[in-house]
Amino acid sequence: MAVSLAATFWELLRVPFQHEDLIWGIVPLYFSWLVSELTAAKATYNTALQTGFALLWSGAHWIWQGVPATPGHRGNPLPFAFVSLNTLVTLIVVILGALALWSGLRHKYPRGMWFLGHTRFAGYFMITLFPIQAGRLSWTWERVAAIALFAVPVWLLLHVALHPFRKR
Repeated sequence: MAVSLAATFWELLRVPFQHEDLIWGIVPLYFSWLVSELTAAKATYNTALQTGFALLWSGAHWIWQGVPATPGHRGNPLPFAFVSLNTLVTLIVVILGALALWSGLRHKYPRGMWFLGHTRFAGYFMITLFPIQAGRLSWTWERVAAIALFAVPVWLLLHVALHPFRKR
C-alpha cells in the first residue's frame, strides 16, 4: 500500500510538468513555496501576502483551465459543473486567498483566521492538488491519502534541508 501511495504522490508532482499549459501555473507555486520555506515559521502579514498570492494564483489558473478555449462556444458559462468537487475546492481556495491577501494588506486577520499567515502548508497543498484541480488527474481516495500521508514527511524534509538557509 505504501509503495502504491508513493507512486501516486510522485504522479501528483510529475504530471504538471508533462503538460505545457500547466507549467506557467505550477512553477510560481514551487517558487512561492521555496521562498516561504526560507522565511521564519511564524505567521506574519508578509506570509499572509505570500499565502494569498499562492492561493489566488492557483484558483485563477484552475478557473482559466476550466473555461472553454473556443471563441464561439455557447455552452455552459461556468468553468466547471456547478456542483463539482473541483468547483468547491476552487471556490474555497479563491476565498481563502482573497482573505489572506486582504489580511496581509490590512495587517489584521479576521477573527479566528490567523492560520492564513502560515504559507508553508498552503504551498504544499496547492502543488499536490494542482494536477487534480487542473483536470489532468481525477479525484480519488488514493490521491487524497497520498497527499495527506506525505504532508508531514515532506515538511520535515524541507525543514531540515533548508534550515541552514533560513533567516533567523
